[in-house]
Amino acid sequence: MTLPGWICQRRICVTLTVSVLSLLALVLANAAEPPTSPTLAQRNWLKPMKPPEPEPEPCPAPATPDPLLGPRTRKPGAWKGRQPVRQSMPIVVMAGHADSQNMAGSGTPGYAVDVLNKSPMDPRMRDELYWNFLVQKEVVRLGQERGIKISGYTPPALTIHNHKHPATNWSQAKQRSAQGEYILEIHFDAYRPYGFGSGLIPALNRPLNTVDESLAEAFGRFPRDFRGGLGGPRRGIGILEIGMLEGELEQKLRDPSRREETVQCLAVRVVDALERGLKPN
Repeated sequence: MTLPGWICQRRICVTLTVSVLSLLALVLANAAEPPTSPTLAQRNWLKPMKPPEPEPEPCPAPATPDPLLGPRTRKPGAWKGRQPVRQSMPIVVMAGHADSQNMAGSGTPGYAVDVLNKSPMDPRMRDELYWNFLVQKEVVRLGQERGIKISGYTPPALTIHNHKHPATNWSQAKQRSAQGEYILEIHFDAYRPYGFGSGLIPALNRPLNTVDESLAEAFGRFPRDFRGGLGGPRRGIGILEIGMLEGELEQKLRDPSRREETVQCLAVRVVDALERGLKPN
């Protein structure tokens, strides 16, 4: 049956009105709902996630040959440190040659300066002292962080001609060692063929103890009477030769991108050894 024209027009109008009202109701209903959290895909699109930073490589473990220190001393000793120590024994860390620059006994300039004609790290001092200072500082910092009774001593001047002056390493070591403090002096050995390698030259003025033994196990041991008995050990200093200042060790130290990590790894090796030596058997 054919409907009248006016009915058809009203039907279209009613249909459009219902559609518009339905759409408006849907919009209002959605607006009233709380916003939902974006999906993972949306979050990644809105704000890209940063890739995780690479973890630093762990410090290399002691080995033969040692990947951190290089070769151990080619002239090893046979002594043993058996004297027990108290865990609260004070330890004083010194930088070798800290008071003898621009005079005999200034320390090694290192292979880079002496052979490759590189500029010294600091024109006021030999490269050995420059690295001695950095390792000394980090050993003290890390040792204190671990609860060791440890401190550093630095003379007031880089050049003190009179070795009997009360501010020199030797004078301070003699006084402090007599009071029962353990004196450790950080050194880097000369490059080959002049150097020997890493190791501890122990003190001569006291019985050798478990800290001496622990350092020798970690770095190597020189003969106790090395070169007839050096001035430092005669005054209570244990001389720790970290390694020869050459090759990969020196390259890592001179590389700004690897310097901090290398110094930290050297300090970790020292402090780990100190901790083991201080533990009661």
